[in-house]
Amino acid sequence: MSVIYFLLTISIIVAIGFFIAFIIAVKRGQFDDSYTPSVRILFEDELVKDIPNKKILTKEE
Repeated sequence: MSVIYFLLTISIIVAIGFFIAFIIAVKRGQFDDSYTPSVRILFEDELVKDIPNKKILTKEE
């Protein structure tokens, strides 16, 4: 039973270490995407099909 407590303690310490490393990486801008906005203009946008203007009939006409 003492092995379970030992492994649980070690796993919590490792999890806290990974969480701290993640927080530090986010604060330093590790996950900021600076490449995509510069090449976004090179990608073609989807073509929008023009809908011809249809005359709407009303009761007045």
